[in-house]
Amino acid sequence: MAQHPQHVVVVGAGMVGLSTAWHLQEQGVTVTVVDSEGVGAGSSWGNAGWLAPALTLPLPEPAILKQGILATLRPDSPVYVPLRADRRLVQFLAGFARHSTSGQWNKAIAVFNLANAGALAAYDELTEHEGTGRVEEPTLDAEPFLAGFVSEADRSVLVEEFRHVAATGGLTDFELLDRDDLHTLAPSLGDAVTHGVRLHGQRYLNPGRFVNALADAVVARGAEIATGQRVTDVTQRGPEVRVTLENGESLAADSVVLANGSWVGRLARAHGIRKVVQAGRGYSFTVHPEQVPTGPVYFPTQRVACTPLGKPEEGLRVAGMMEFRSPDDPLDPRRVTAIVDAATPMFTGVDWTERHDEWVGSRPCTTDGLPLVGASRSDRVFVAGGHGMWGVALGPLTGKLLAGAMTGTSSAADRTLLSAFDPLR
Repeated sequence: MAQHPQHVVVVGAGMVGLSTAWHLQEQGVTVTVVDSEGVGAGSSWGNAGWLAPALTLPLPEPAILKQGILATLRPDSPVYVPLRADRRLVQFLAGFARHSTSGQWNKAIAVFNLANAGALAAYDELTEHEGTGRVEEPTLDAEPFLAGFVSEADRSVLVEEFRHVAATGGLTDFELLDRDDLHTLAPSLGDAVTHGVRLHGQRYLNPGRFVNALADAVVARGAEIATGQRVTDVTQRGPEVRVTLENGESLAADSVVLANGSWVGRLARAHGIRKVVQAGRGYSFTVHPEQVPTGPVYFPTQRVACTPLGKPEEGLRVAGMMEFRSPDDPLDPRRVTAIVDAATPMFTGVDWTERHDEWVGSRPCTTDGLPLVGASRSDRVFVAGGHGMWGVALGPLTGKLLAGAMTGTSSAADRTLLSAFDPLR
């Protein structure tokens, strides 16, 4: 392990990269953040914004195998795999399938239980910090946080999952709702929604606003954020790491953190990181129901997540789908249509043709569903990524874990999680 770094370059200005920068600053480290586009321009922006430990679970799950591989080839499938020749995608899907078993899911959920136990407190550190560096954007209590279903059979799948999580030591506080109670809490739900679950102890946020407030906090403590700068190479020569930019310029630092989402493998492979990071692209857009729900609404069977963005006039973000393809591919309008088709019977009072802010973002997925957080084979090149859908939910915790590892301030509990998240595993 290299000595406590004095200057670190963080590649990526999303929730994970900026959280890492913030926690490095807590340890007295000077930070420069570089991003190819802008603050929160990647999957942090269009995320559903859920801070929901009860639902932050490993992506490889037995239910995906039960649905059948052929189902994933349909563009309207909640999990879509375009049929094409791509060696790395085939490699990823084979590894993903191996980890979508009950035994592998049980191992992964034990790790997620540890992470979820500290995820909300990590947000509190950012928003309740005293002095320079406080993040001036709140997290919101998700009351109510509702899951809606068209049948008791559909609801039983989520309830069984919750019970399994509880049996493995996770925290799930929920109650079952009948149709009348459900529609009283969320009058905008459609007649098709007949069964519900209400979750307690969850939160949510407006991800675009929060990430920008986090960037402001990092800058207020002296960091430079350079946007529109794509990193093409990271090399180490003795005690120095050099970060080469697309324009030919370079930055020198004691250490570098690669937190550039689905593109992390392009820079990390040269430093011994062999884990495949595949873009699991998610889609979202905004609509304006006649009555905006006061808290998040989830339709697990349809894999559609809905989040109020703040004031009623700001509308409702509708997000969903998992699409395994290149992060640089353009938005596929068929996927937006699939979300609209899935969500339409679940709501009333929504003009779906008036949707706006259509968006696609690439969530970095690993075959085992666990993030990559820690050192590469170089003692000065670190990785923070591979969170799948949970980069926002686990971003601040990740930043704290990695900053502690880099500065030698990790607790025993932190080291347990870092061992599970080891990028060289």
